Amino acid sequence: MDIGDDGALLTIGAFAARARLSAKALRLYDRLGLLAPAHIDEASGYRYYRAGQVERARLVAMLRQLDMPLARIAELVETADGPASGALLAAYWGDAEARFAAQRTLAAYLRARLSGRSSEMYEKFEVRLADVPEQVIVTETRHTLADELPLWIPASLGRLEEAAGECGGVVGAPYVVYYSAVSMESDGPVESCVPVADESGARAWAAAAQGRGRQFQVRVEPARRLAYTRITKAQVAHPQILAPYEAVEAWMKREGWDYDGPCREIYFADWDAAGAEDPVCDVAFPVKRG
Repeated sequence: MDIGDDGALLTIGAFAARARLSAKALRLYDRLGLLAPAHIDEASGYRYYRAGQVERARLVAMLRQLDMPLARIAELVETADGPASGALLAAYWGDAEARFAAQRTLAAYLRARLSGRSSEMYEKFEVRLADVPEQVIVTETRHTLADELPLWIPASLGRLEEAAGECGGVVGAPYVVYYSAVSMESDGPVESCVPVADESGARAWAAAAQGRGRQFQVRVEPARRLAYTRITKAQVAHPQILAPYEAVEAWMKREGWDYDGPCREIYFADWDAAGAEDPVCDVAFPVKRG
């Protein structure tokens, strides 16, 4: 076995020096399935690499500096010599920049809270009361994490609005109820709701819908009084939506109202047609006098 020539095998130490990495890093890449040695001596266990693997080793190291998940690194390095590799990196970095932007907004929000400026944030939101009559609603419930919500909410409301055709039609703004916290660690559950006109038709639809793999229900929602604030399409995104929720809660505490049910988001506008600054949603809490 030749060792040292460019086209031959290199010891792990020599390869590490050429790749500008540590032997420890190379062993980690092997264990993670990202860069296997070209040869392992059965007797000694020594690892050997080919000089042609240097570029892959450096690429893996740089991608890890971007905090790219291991599965995506593996996918990218396998296509590193093809036109798809740039697209894979661009897609990952677009997701990362969106995540960083959300974290930056959350950090600014937390700084305001920790510095005692919460009241200044809450003053931006006008809180009102509204009385909602008893409603028949068709619902879909799911346990979901925060990153799934932007896809699941419109899809579930779309299914329910389509079903409303069998239930006398839609007679009120659709809304989403949060029975517990939804984050990357907590999965709700969350319930999408659409008010409909015909209770008997709704119950017939729900009975026929059983067994379709979704948690569809029909119920009569009692009349409620809601404390709410209206927000724009841009403010619906997380973490921007945290401030209006807390603004309503702060108003409830100040005005002497107690919780009378789980919080909800009421979507009263055409989401697709709305611009970023157009009002689209009411953040609301059912309330009762304390």
